[in-house]
Amino acid sequence: MTAKSVLPLLLLAGLFSGAAAAHGHHHDKPQTEAQRKAAEGIFADKDVKDRQLSDWDGVWQSVAPYLASGELDPVMQAKAAKNGDKTAEEYRAYYTKGYKTDVDMIGIENNIIEFHRGDKVDQCEYQYAGYRILNYTSGKKGARYLFECKDKNSHAPKYIQFSDHIIAPEKAGHFHLYMGNESQEALLTQLDNWPTYYPYTMSGKDIVHDMLHH
Repeated sequence: MTAKSVLPLLLLAGLFSGAAAAHGHHHDKPQTEAQRKAAEGIFADKDVKDRQLSDWDGVWQSVAPYLASGELDPVMQAKAAKNGDKTAEEYRAYYTKGYKTDVDMIGIENNIIEFHRGDKVDQCEYQYAGYRILNYTSGKKGARYLFECKDKNSHAPKYIQFSDHIIAPEKAGHFHLYMGNESQEALLTQLDNWPTYYPYTMSGKDIVHDMLHH
């Protein structure tokens, strides 16, 4: 399989629209109280379950360009109005740092992940390495799902961690992805940069709607 084969296959198979469908399904299906609480970072450790990489199958785009273009300004303004702890500009700066990444598109299928940086594509088959539960100073918690690339010839990140506010098997609607080559432990300390990905088919307007209403 060549480095550029997975994404065209995904597109031809229509799986990229499947990611959007999964996204819609994720939110249209009524969430249980436990799911809502988990999304807010409130859950019991015993409720966290293992997940397969297929929960993140599809083609995904970074939201960083939408923030840079100003399309996410309504979201920043809403956060400032609701929380009152930062101005819209301060939220923009916070999210600019959080969303920052050079990986503008990601394709996932059959445990293979492609990382697109402009015209450059790196891929690897990833193996599940368990989950970790993080306890934040706010009193909330988060679950990260760890995967590792074992191919020493691959230029894809050796270690990755998914965080999507879900703690049990379920298709992701969007996700934050932590990536690095040092160790899983090093990534667990990364709290201020969380590249964020939404289905490739979603427009800036779609993403704004999702962020404002979910």
